[in-house]
Amino acid sequence: MKFFVDTAEIEAIAELNDLGMVDGVTTNPSLIAKSGRDILEVTKEICAMVDGPVSAEVVALEADAMIAEGRKLAEIADNIAVKVPLTWDGLKACKTLTDEGRMVNVTLCFSANQALLAAKAGATFISPFIGRLDDLNTDGLELIADIREIYDNYGFETQILAASIRSANHMSECAKIGADVATAPPAVIKAMANHVLTDKGLAGFMADVEKAGIKIL
Repeated sequence: MKFFVDTAEIEAIAELNDLGMVDGVTTNPSLIAKSGRDILEVTKEICAMVDGPVSAEVVALEADAMIAEGRKLAEIADNIAVKVPLTWDGLKACKTLTDEGRMVNVTLCFSANQALLAAKAGATFISPFIGRLDDLNTDGLELIADIREIYDNYGFETQILAASIRSANHMSECAKIGADVATAPPAVIKAMANHVLTDKGLAGFMADVEKAGIKIL
């Protein structure tokens, strides 16, 4: 499973990228606003740092305007994936942009039917939002499983990009289900390394090291 980092914070991306933990980056207007920087400037900097796809989202709501914005964003770098919402206009924009050879990430997916439409429109990525479904007492992971089954049934090449991930458990469950990509905030990716037994075992080792006076350097 590929890891995309869901942030527009350059330092956080750089830290994970140096460890080989970044296969791509996802951004959205909210993350760009949080960074306090110009969307084109920060997106260009991220694209230069990361080899994989960098999702940059349109802000228009009508298809023609989405297409125009998508073309503008795609000029930033070859690894831009234009991000469009899963609306009828978004699907129109997806079809046009993918026909032009551009990567498209269709976002705000909350049903298997929506994911099927995105695949038919040629989406490179579909972004089902796990956490937001969980917030409504609906199992977001079931949606990932449903999409995986449908795409496998018919050989769709659209990649399942699990989004709105809130926990390390979401990451491992998405990997077991077969999501192609999971995008998560840096803190969630770092939390995957944590385990209480690791901490307990390390504390025991260090106590023995201190007691025995063991030194390597």
